[in-house]
Amino acid sequence: MTVKSDLEKAIASEQAAMGTYAVFADSTDDPAAKQMFQQMQQDALRHIQMLNGRLNYLNENNPMYGGGQEQQNNRNADQDSPNIIQTDKQQKSR
Repeated sequence: MTVKSDLEKAIASEQAAMGTYAVFADSTDDPAAKQMFQQMQQDALRHIQMLNGRLNYLNENNPMYGGGQEQQNNRNADQDSPNIIQTDKQQKSR
């Protein structure tokens, strides 16, 4: 299991919890319980935002996931260097 998949699972779990808290808040008439579940919903949203921030950082900066300065430099170098393709005729004339 990778850090990326762990983060994705944690985000999914927090999203599920957030939905559960919303259902609980809607289904109670107790104002204190409603407030508690709404606060828990807000906490879950904050957790999702933190986890998404970390996942975005990982995707942008880790070469394993397509990010990172080294791979960006390689991509830029590839764009700056033309690819020369020799035809059969060019190769025979050498």
